[in-house]
Amino acid sequence: MDALDELRTLVLAATGVQGVRKAEVLDGITLTTVDSPTPPVSAMSEPSFAVVAQGVKRTTLNGKPYDYHAGRYLVVSVDLPVTGQALVASPDAPLVVFSMRLSPAAIAPLLLETAAPPGKLRPVGLAESDAPSELLDPIVRLLRLLGRRDDLRVLAPGLRREILWRLLTGEQGALVRQIGSADGHLAHIARVVRWIRENYAQPLFVPDLADLAGMSEATFRRHFRSATSMTPIEFRQQIRLRQARVLLATGMTSVAEVGYVVGYESPSQFTREYRRTFGSPPGRDAARLTQVTLR
Repeated sequence: MDALDELRTLVLAATGVQGVRKAEVLDGITLTTVDSPTPPVSAMSEPSFAVVAQGVKRTTLNGKPYDYHAGRYLVVSVDLPVTGQALVASPDAPLVVFSMRLSPAAIAPLLLETAAPPGKLRPVGLAESDAPSELLDPIVRLLRLLGRRDDLRVLAPGLRREILWRLLTGEQGALVRQIGSADGHLAHIARVVRWIRENYAQPLFVPDLADLAGMSEATFRRHFRSATSMTPIEFRQQIRLRQARVLLATGMTSVAEVGYVVGYESPSQFTREYRRTFGSPPGRDAARLTQVTLR
């Protein structure tokens, strides 16, 4: 059995096959199986990587799809508003995914062990590559330990470190390096992204964000778009609309109140941007979301 086949077998053994199954088997490590194609689901990503062992998964950022199939992995470098879906999956051949959160604190010590980078690179939000056997091997060895508590306690930290090392020395190593580098452009953009996520209902002034990032306004705009594929205003709009959809799904307040809570002063602008993003006006979408929640 090769590494990819064993990865699929181990994930299926841990999650089962029926429906959509997701299990966080260790802190920051999640196994997912899906037995049929799914519609796009909005989510906020975090720095992480995911390997597909079977099927095809699609992650879409600002309208651009990234499809990765068995034997491919995706690296996400910063918190991003994305949609995810199972593109190819069936009961006989479910989508099977291993994902792991990428902690800057865990990556940073390994940077001292790698060769010096050629220079500062423009930050990038998403990237995908083929998963080599050198990366799959420690993932498989880690999953073999599930259910063996003492082995996990002693051996899992070293295997996590080995996985990070394979990422750092692999095709997407420059991107992973940026996640762990405190003085890199990506770290400064990530600081601004966190501020926007925490203050999305507040007025936003790009010069202030550039100061927060420690960059000139022109440099900040360039690097922010490179990392997120959006302008800061577009990024805040996505955060506002996704939060509005969460509030509407609860059915606890009116459309006008939701728009105001997430920062829209104009109800017509809120309705227009909501319809453009989700395909239907907020009132109609809220009714549908409430029905789905009650099932």
